[in-house]
Amino acid sequence: MIITDRIQKPRKVLIVDDQEINRDVLGAILEENYVTVYAEDGAEALEKINEDTEGLSLVMLDIFMPKMSGFEVLRRMKEDERMKSIPVIVLTSDKSAELEALQLGAADFITKPFDAYEIILARVERIIELSEGRSLISSAEHDRLSGLYNRSFFFEYAERLFTYYPDLHLDAAVINIEQFHSVNALNGREFGDRILETIGGAIKLFLEGSDGIAARFTADIFAVYCVHQKDYHLLLAKLQKKVDNISPNVSIRLRMGVKEWVSGDEPLLMFDHASAACNMIRGNYQQPLMIYDEGMRKRELFDQRLLNDLRTAVEDHQFTVYYQPKYNIQCEPPVLSSAEALIRWKHPELGMISPGDFIPLFESKGLISIVDSFVWRAAAEQAADWKNRYGITIPVSVNLSRADVFDPLLVHRLKRLIDDNGLEYSDIKLEITESAYTDNARELLDVVDRLRKIGFEVEMDDFGSGYSSLNMLSSMPIDVLKMDMKFIRNIEHNETDRRLVELILDIAKLLKVPVVAEGVETDGQLDILRKGGCDLVQGYYFSRPLPPGEFDSLIEKELNNGKDVPI
Repeated sequence: MIITDRIQKPRKVLIVDDQEINRDVLGAILEENYVTVYAEDGAEALEKINEDTEGLSLVMLDIFMPKMSGFEVLRRMKEDERMKSIPVIVLTSDKSAELEALQLGAADFITKPFDAYEIILARVERIIELSEGRSLISSAEHDRLSGLYNRSFFFEYAERLFTYYPDLHLDAAVINIEQFHSVNALNGREFGDRILETIGGAIKLFLEGSDGIAARFTADIFAVYCVHQKDYHLLLAKLQKKVDNISPNVSIRLRMGVKEWVSGDEPLLMFDHASAACNMIRGNYQQPLMIYDEGMRKRELFDQRLLNDLRTAVEDHQFTVYYQPKYNIQCEPPVLSSAEALIRWKHPELGMISPGDFIPLFESKGLISIVDSFVWRAAAEQAADWKNRYGITIPVSVNLSRADVFDPLLVHRLKRLIDDNGLEYSDIKLEITESAYTDNARELLDVVDRLRKIGFEVEMDDFGSGYSSLNMLSSMPIDVLKMDMKFIRNIEHNETDRRLVELILDIAKLLKVPVVAEGVETDGQLDILRKGGCDLVQGYYFSRPLPPGEFDSLIEKELNNGKDVPI
């Protein structure tokens, strides 16, 4: 259709310049390929644009003219629904004018004195093609909900800003809505759309009248290049307040990562660093803002080292599985009931690496299944060994990550693991974090149903850290609630935490599922949990995580003391 229109209707270009020689030069360059019309000033230009809005393919606009400047023409075109879709190339020798014109909606600029005619022709052709394809000065470059630019145009514009205006010294910021998928799932897409519109509008207001550009990248990520702010906490607080005003009954948290400009910075790398800073505080409700610094750069290098060494670590048996015992505290005295498998990494050069350093990293890079498979295999072999040597069953809990849950071969792999080691399905318990239940919830629930039907018990890990509602809980296929340790830490001295723990225990009673409390370290914590009806606990009060040999000694001690180790 577009090709037919071109044949039937030649493209028309309006050249606006108060200097006749400039009009003549541009006309001579374009006349072979385009129909050219002319205006001597801004007022005449607006008249001709208004008369032939549908017929014009492009306006080439001088900025500094008598009667009405090119800036004013751009403003009026931007305000007019019929005119604003016509692309404009600005003609100027003033770089600061170029930037202001781009902010007013200009598609490109040509510097005076004019470039070689081939360059002018190429730019005109490109802008018209993009306009006709609706990919530059059209809704295609904007995100419909937020009103901000989309990803591709954002970086194209940013490259221009950094290339032509190196003295701007723009910072990069990435803003993320924490667990936006859960907000949508619990409150509906219409509510989520209002949040996106609100944040987009607030960011546009922040940038108004200043240098910078913003975009919505993905469902819940916004990116900004802006002039340096003395305190980015103030910007984040303003955005958070806007969100809070439209969602007083829903807790929605924003977080922000910032990369401040330093000499030599490139826009893409700055965005990556701001994004890394934002990811660094994911789930950290005490710290909503992170500014990228030298320490983070070192952390990125460290992370890359871990990623590079992962497969070698598996092949060279650098990983070891430790076991932290769980005790049934409704027995007196408490008795060993089961264990949780926890991975440890002894690197030949870096020494012991904390799981907190590598597990979130591997999860974010889609590599966690490699680690999980290692743990499952080790845990199954260990459970079989204890059963064979001591004649007792010590069930072992292992973690299932989001990636594992959505693996189409998961059920087959776990069944084979049980069969290969001569175990019962109840010998291996499966832990899935609460937050996973709100990601692709329907698909996850289907998988969990299948696992439970063949005999596995499923524990909801870190309960209380996510967005589960009572309504969701009542329909979730779970066998055990495992309380997030952050609730346990202060229950002796913090009334709110103690009441939250009591509430969780009451919820578990309603659901008729046992509760595991992790992170128990003191007599006081144990006493509160026992009185509240908690079933199982783990933590340093009873034992740190133990290597297999030391766990053997623990089992033998329990048996020698005449304690029954429940199946």
